[in-house]
Amino acid sequence: MKKKVLAALMCAAMVGSLMSVPAFAEAENLSDTTEGVAQFDGLTANEAYDFQIVVKSFQSTYWQAALQGMDQAAEELGVTYSAQGPASESDIADQVNMLNSAINGAPAGVGLAACDTSSVLESLQAAADAGVPIVAFDTGIADAPEGSVVCTVVTDNTAAGEVAAINLYEAVKDQIGQGAPVRIGEINQDNYALNIQQRGLGFINKLIELAAADGFTVAMEGNEFYVNGAVGAVEGDADIILEVRVPAQTTVDLCSTEAGTILDKEDTIAVFGSNQTAAEGLLVANDNREVLGDTVVGVGFDAGTSIKAAVEDGTFLGAVTQSPLMMGYYCIYALTAAANGQELIDVPTDGYWYNADNMADENIAPNLYD
Repeated sequence: MKKKVLAALMCAAMVGSLMSVPAFAEAENLSDTTEGVAQFDGLTANEAYDFQIVVKSFQSTYWQAALQGMDQAAEELGVTYSAQGPASESDIADQVNMLNSAINGAPAGVGLAACDTSSVLESLQAAADAGVPIVAFDTGIADAPEGSVVCTVVTDNTAAGEVAAINLYEAVKDQIGQGAPVRIGEINQDNYALNIQQRGLGFINKLIELAAADGFTVAMEGNEFYVNGAVGAVEGDADIILEVRVPAQTTVDLCSTEAGTILDKEDTIAVFGSNQTAAEGLLVANDNREVLGDTVVGVGFDAGTSIKAAVEDGTFLGAVTQSPLMMGYYCIYALTAAANGQELIDVPTDGYWYNADNMADENIAPNLYD
């Protein structure tokens, strides 16, 4: 990866503040990264460490962007790493086997983006027992055994979901309460990865909060996990039906099928795809319908060529971007510091709301990978 790109990303990582309410200013950051990044000032590797990296899959450009960040960090620090991941993010057992194999090899550390955060707990205990430090990136791991995860490098996923809700709601609120209920959809690629859970519920609960502030009610439909996690939803008649759909496997095609089900409903006014796979699935579903940007507001997540093009041409109102490059970059830095014996704090990584007007902003553009 070109060093000028990394320099721009590192500059972006040092600005901005934790985002909450109301809607974001154009180039404001989701997280304050300053303290987490500062712990790596002057870091050098005590020896030529070799690390193992286990990603969720190689199915999207998101993970390739993360590996580019790792390449740069490894070059700077004089360390090496090997990366592997299952064919798709639904291949949970395959990933657990890869993680166990990595731990059994007694590397200097393991970077882990867990597909199913509950599935890796026994493996993490084995890593703690063996003295192999784990750095979690992309998603945190709830209930990780004590001493196993030494650092987490993630976007604030709850805040990211809230950002999507704030911007989507602002675009459609004038259509609510005009008689018949309206439908808003959310496509989540799964209901077992902590980052997707947090992002999905962040969107749902912020939307319910915003609607309630304007005197509107929200009823939930769809996936049981997200329906049960909604706070403040009502049963029966409501002004807004918030329908959440989750595919049987985490593929663009299956996300497209779920998205198409929502787009085909006449009362649908908006849909949110909560990660790159889900957002790309939403765009595929729109190919044969052509309602996004016309009668239905679409909001995406992450980047990639098709999502960026959809934001630029108005098919999507906008999207929330993370910085997988910097997740990968700081994962290697955290692994190196842990191998040195340094105690670590978590590293929140950048995230921004972007639309056609601010895609070229100097803090946002470096995070919009192809």
